[in-house]
Amino acid sequence: MSETIQRKVALVTGAGSGIGRACARRLLANGFTVVLAGRRAAPLEALVQEAHERSEEALAVPCDVTDAAAVDALFDTIRTRYGRLDLLFNNAGRNAPAVDIDELSVDDWRAVVDTNLSGVFLCTRAAFGLMKQQTPRGGRIVNNGSISAHAPRPFSIAYTATKHAITGLTKSVSLDGRRYDIACGQIDIGNAATEMAERMARGVPQANGEIAAEPLMDVEVVADSLLHMAQLPLSANVQFMTVMATKMPFVGRG
Repeated sequence: MSETIQRKVALVTGAGSGIGRACARRLLANGFTVVLAGRRAAPLEALVQEAHERSEEALAVPCDVTDAAAVDALFDTIRTRYGRLDLLFNNAGRNAPAVDIDELSVDDWRAVVDTNLSGVFLCTRAAFGLMKQQTPRGGRIVNNGSISAHAPRPFSIAYTATKHAITGLTKSVSLDGRRYDIACGQIDIGNAATEMAERMARGVPQANGEIAAEPLMDVEVVADSLLHMAQLPLSANVQFMTVMATKMPFVGRG
């Protein structure tokens, strides 16, 4: 059996930057073969080159998770190349302009729902079908829920609605996956220091109407947290994990 086949196979969506990139690197460094999915090919290929220089196994597959045909093609590639999938990290996501609900366009609403919810459904649907048929059977699915799966920020109705919905999806997949040895959990991340979160340090709207800078945490902490979940035996599951900057305004009055 080759080294590639012996390694567990992981798929990370939104792998080209931020949380996805950090988590992909951590999985690669710990012996996973990692399929990197994202809309932009260039950052995925750069990560593959970086991995190959360290004798790690990575494969870039450009994919828009809102496109059902593209997701099917992604999983066909995984099935043909590796024959199985052990871990799916549903990380791809997007936000909408920070405006009142009456100012949010229907197109912007649908774009967020298509990526953050329907995209997760499409990838989870495909992963579930592969995991329940492969030998040995089973696998793990981890969804990026965000702190917004618990509490909204001002002017974030589309993002918050989709992240609350992810919690329901996570619970349903966790339940339905039991008989196929498919574990499903959720990691809710608050203020990881990435390109997307730079605005937090500059100041963002608070519930009381003020603008305030918020503490950030190293994104590598998120990568460590995902790795912990990924390395558990399928007989154990982290159903929900919240990992956040300690002093961010979330717990209590904020």
